[in-house]
Amino acid sequence: MDIRDKVVIITGASAGIGLAAARLLASKGAKVALAARSKDVLERISLELEGSFPIPTDMRRPDAVGRMVSETRKRYGRIDVLVNNAGQGIYGAVENTDIDGYRSVIELNVVGPLVAMQKVIPVMRAQGGGAIVNVSSMVSKAHYPFLGAYASTKYALNAISLTARTELAKDHIVVSVVCPGMTATDFGKNAIKSDAVAATMESRRREGMPEPDSAEHIATRILLAIESGEPEVYAHDG
Repeated sequence: MDIRDKVVIITGASAGIGLAAARLLASKGAKVALAARSKDVLERISLELEGSFPIPTDMRRPDAVGRMVSETRKRYGRIDVLVNNAGQGIYGAVENTDIDGYRSVIELNVVGPLVAMQKVIPVMRAQGGGAIVNVSSMVSKAHYPFLGAYASTKYALNAISLTARTELAKDHIVVSVVCPGMTATDFGKNAIKSDAVAATMESRRREGMPEPDSAEHIATRILLAIESGEPEVYAHDG
């Protein structure tokens, strides 16, 4: 898909990968609906990005997600791309994982994207097609200590995404997954820490590790997924 003049919803657009993706896609001529909880931040970003539209949204609330889709369609007349990027981490040993925190992360990382897909699919079907890009993680391709709960949400997102890809092919709706690795954002800072080990895990993980990717680099991979329609796109080829 050529992104120019396309209408794109990006969730988690107030910072990190979502903000970088919004800036990149807007620079390529897309009309971007900026979705996140931070109304003031979104309004400032929208002044920066020509053709963009702030739509404050709590992705844990299905009614808010429905409003995000309906308001975007009302403003632009169509929706060509949905980028489900909003998410949160949870760190801790399986035996110590905070259950209430885990439920909250599931609501944001799995249920929110699923509801957004359900709301946008009929719109895309009626207009003849579209693209959905769900931002997953490389942790969904392995099993790392203290990341089991978080990884499970991304395993689930992968399954939903790639199953929907098959189901929606007849409608010319292309569903793709982007899997970042370590990325220089506030993701770790904002994660739920379930135990003492998790509280220091981010610094431990970075010891001896290569430099993390920039949010701007991952944004280019989101653009690649939209343009190519590949089922899975990783932070790096090969």
